[in-house]
Amino acid sequence: MADKLVVEIAISNLNTGPLPCRSKTLHQLAERICAGEGCEGTLEISVLFCDDMYITMLNKKYRDKAEPTDVLSFPQDSAWVTEGAVKVLGDVVISMDTVCARCYGKRIAMRQEVLLLFCHGVLHLLGYEHHTPSLAAEMNQRQADYLGLDLETAWRPVRN
Repeated sequence: MADKLVVEIAISNLNTGPLPCRSKTLHQLAERICAGEGCEGTLEISVLFCDDMYITMLNKKYRDKAEPTDVLSFPQDSAWVTEGAVKVLGDVVISMDTVCARCYGKRIAMRQEVLLLFCHGVLHLLGYEHHTPSLAAEMNQRQADYLGLDLETAWRPVRN
């Protein structure tokens, strides 16, 4: 019998403003993704909302790119997880400066952008990549499916 899926989300906001979507919405999306990917047990995902300066520092430190980006994902090595323990999938970091600039500060567009970036980040935590056309197509399709979007809306060329 498969273990029941439980997804725990820890949200941190380094920005002064409110987030454009509710934590419940992020939680429901994470559950939909993890269930769709056949995950079992108790999973934990950390989400950090930050500004361009902070994400630039992370991008430089971990990817050697001294520029802001929209989302970064940091999967955790789960080799240490024992049966029945919480499996920490990892961390998703989203720049609200980039989201706001991309969406011209329009709240509904920002909400959709955050959901897209969060979905993208969670898929990375689950092992998806997009460095080849076939991998990008597969990840794009997953994003479209989980977000209920058409393919064109669920993917933009990745800005590295």
